[in-house]
Amino acid sequence: MFAIVDIETTGGHADKNGITEIAIFTHDGTRVIDSYTTLINPGIPIPPFLESYTGITNQMVENAPSFDMISDKVYEMLHDKIFVAHNVNFDHTFIKHHLKHAGLDLNVKKLCTVRLSRKVFPGFSSYSLGNLCQSLGIPLQNRHRAHGDAAATVKVLERALHIDEDRSIIDSFLKKGSKEATLPPNLPRKDFDALPETPGVYYFHDEQGKLIYVGKAINLKKRVLSHFGGNNTSAKRQDFLREIFHVGFEIVATELQALILESTEIKKHWPKHNKSQKSIEFNYAIYDYEDQKSYLRLAVDRVRKGNTPLHTFPKLADAFNHLQKLVLEFNLCPKLCMINSYKEPCAALLAGCCIGACELNEVAESYNSRVYLAIKELTKKESYAIIDKGINSDEVCCILIDEGKFYGMGYIGNDADMYSIESLKGLIKPMKENYYIKELLNLEKIPNHRVIRFTA
Repeated sequence: MFAIVDIETTGGHADKNGITEIAIFTHDGTRVIDSYTTLINPGIPIPPFLESYTGITNQMVENAPSFDMISDKVYEMLHDKIFVAHNVNFDHTFIKHHLKHAGLDLNVKKLCTVRLSRKVFPGFSSYSLGNLCQSLGIPLQNRHRAHGDAAATVKVLERALHIDEDRSIIDSFLKKGSKEATLPPNLPRKDFDALPETPGVYYFHDEQGKLIYVGKAINLKKRVLSHFGGNNTSAKRQDFLREIFHVGFEIVATELQALILESTEIKKHWPKHNKSQKSIEFNYAIYDYEDQKSYLRLAVDRVRKGNTPLHTFPKLADAFNHLQKLVLEFNLCPKLCMINSYKEPCAALLAGCCIGACELNEVAESYNSRVYLAIKELTKKESYAIIDKGINSDEVCCILIDEGKFYGMGYIGNDADMYSIESLKGLIKPMKENYYIKELLNLEKIPNHRVIRFTA
């Protein structure tokens, strides 16, 4: 038994919006046996653009029942049926959310007529309800109203049932473990089926083929599927899922390679739904200068034009943490490094860190010699290659750092000359460095990889 559903709402996400109209047709697989349609008072104003779009005004719903008042009727018509809708996850998410608010838990199988139509009626340029009905010759009346759209969806389902006489396609969609009810309505199943269960980077594209999101995964198929599950009803997520029309991927051998490739692709394409790495900028730096008493000082400040920093950082805390490490490693004075701002003698004197430069108990020449070592450590430009397994057994992955800067990444044969940096440069693909990648390639954070160091 099927329940074909359509709703009109005050917005695109269930947790902050209400339902303004609902239509349900129950269908036994041959004909409609019952129907129910009503306007609903959503409890919040209908935005003007939606009033214009649907024709449902605030005045029309003013005396309509609230959803709580009709929840028992809605649940009765849905709870033992297959929930059918055009873009089923939208309607199902809204109704399940509002039924739960009314104390009713809806657990039913779902069938999306967008996805079903792509399978049963292949080759159409668009599977929106209006375009699909036009392609199939189905009259569509009272468009963008729940009753009109639900009635058209009934006809789409009946056409599909006529072609799928033995119900093999529909049964496969409803089978436990099937991804058809989980995948976004516009994403072809073949795209998902093509995803391997290996590390890599995946790419979501919109209807025009524009890249809208890049992600990395240890298991591509599992990670992509995770985007589509769960109970997140936010507007951001619902809009995101509706925009996905295609998914592509690139396989890599390890998670580290996936992280590097993901960051490179985000910086290259700036996809609209990637936010995390877009805001990383080098806003703070460690500088050196000589004070009036000839002591070399290290200090954190904002990056400023005309000043040459020793090292830059995206966050103030990152810069201070790095400077504190240098203070401890090279027995520098916290006060002369602007970490200890108290007027009293440096507290680190007692801990054996500061030897007394802040109190003039250590001469500048002696203290400065350790500052020079700290600066050398801070500005060192080491060249090395990180060698890891490749995708195939006859190759390895090489991540190359040239004079402290990420050069690129690629796969080379096991018989390649790995001890010549110039030879490696000719074998791998150059890529742009960014702060995120630089932090990833900190050798202290990747101790289990084979590292080949190159001397100048």
